[in-house]
Amino acid sequence: MTQGLDLDDVRRRLTQWFKGKMPEAKEIALSGLDKPSAGLSNETYSLELRWKEAGLNRQQKLVIRWVPPRYPLYPKYDVREQFLVLKHLEAAGIPVPQALWLEEDPSVIGRQFYIVEHVEGWIPPENPPYHVAGPLFDSTPERRARIWNKAVEVMAKIHTLDWRRAGMEFLGAPKAGTDPIDRHIAYYEWTMSTATPPTDLILDAAREWLKKNVPVPKQVSLCWGDARLGNVIFRDDEVVAVLDWETAMLADAEAELAWMLHVDWYMGEGYGLPRLEGLPGPDETVDYYEKLTGQKVENLFYHDVFATWRQGVIHHKLEPTLKAIGYIPPDSPSINAANYEKIRRLLRLS
Repeated sequence: MTQGLDLDDVRRRLTQWFKGKMPEAKEIALSGLDKPSAGLSNETYSLELRWKEAGLNRQQKLVIRWVPPRYPLYPKYDVREQFLVLKHLEAAGIPVPQALWLEEDPSVIGRQFYIVEHVEGWIPPENPPYHVAGPLFDSTPERRARIWNKAVEVMAKIHTLDWRRAGMEFLGAPKAGTDPIDRHIAYYEWTMSTATPPTDLILDAAREWLKKNVPVPKQVSLCWGDARLGNVIFRDDEVVAVLDWETAMLADAEAELAWMLHVDWYMGEGYGLPRLEGLPGPDETVDYYEKLTGQKVENLFYHDVFATWRQGVIHHKLEPTLKAIGYIPPDSPSINAANYEKIRRLLRLS
């Protein structure tokens, strides 16, 4: 997925850039620019910075993120907004990687970018899914439940954050009524409009159902945009960082709860895999979430449809790219097959 950049040249340019950002540092050297296996939106690379300061040898592991130019998944990439989200969340006590530098001049390396600290820990894998491999798969049922609930706890903490006091109004406060959900739907309509083709019979039917049945949310919450185990770093069975805030918005928190449940469903049943023993199911998760937030979940069916449609839109946009770069064979079945089947079942489509 590396798109149009010479990484050796990027490394040289970044080394010079760091010299300007760290005037007290001597003998700055940069190594790495290694891409993790996960992530298909922003391009994300790990690197290591070494330097001398006050006569001492120092080093720091970092992560740099920049916008993909050729195969953008989402129609909007605002690195400044992402950087500010991380800054405000850190100040509010949400576990996120510390945001260190923002560079909005694309001439530095050929892209706008930002740099955050590297957070040590482990992430439940999605390729292959954590239902069949990885630390969660190798754990006891009791530990699996603990890990799942820790993710639910941090999601609830985000949703109950006073986003006005935290300074998050720059994300755009929705109006009263159905506007928080209307705006969320509009974002993925926009995403769908940039896909090839921009229409799909099943996804279009789900969208029309969603627009005709919009509930009025009880409140507007900060949503990190992509609540799933694959976006959480754990260490010692605690959440040490929540990742991927490029679709953060002020919206209905129930949509995010449903998204977490849907993605877990897709990683298991959607792939035809049994769900890991010990992981709390949807009913247990909803009960625990209600206990944590003090809010009754009232529109989970609606948001389950929304989550399935939303992932369908993302996969519809992503599938041609995955085939173009050889990530999946060109004649493989649609990666949306499970989403199509679920939409038909939920909405009783023929």
